[in-house]
Amino acid sequence: MTVNYGFNATLTAKPGMGDQVVELLRSGLNEGNPAASEHCAVYLICRSASDPDVIHVTEGWTSEEEHHRLFATEAAKAIVAQFDALLAKESDYTDYVPVVGKPSF
Repeated sequence: MTVNYGFNATLTAKPGMGDQVVELLRSGLNEGNPAASEHCAVYLICRSASDPDVIHVTEGWTSEEEHHRLFATEAAKAIVAQFDALLAKESDYTDYVPVVGKPSF
């Protein structure tokens, strides 16, 4: 599978709510949710080593169109709507077009 579109996001949880943000992000991998799609090749959730309330997400998709299509679904909207109560500020996003790399888990 070729990743043609992706992004990194940094989410800052309200103090002490980092675990809830991680669990909500993990739900994106559940059957029927966007990250479970065959069009999502990379879905990586990381935490800051120095601040457990800072979470980094990297996503890689077959196309930008597939990403937007899947995030327009009711399942995705339901997940996204829950972030407002958990985040201390607006998330920072950086989109990109992958050039080379090796995801291996």
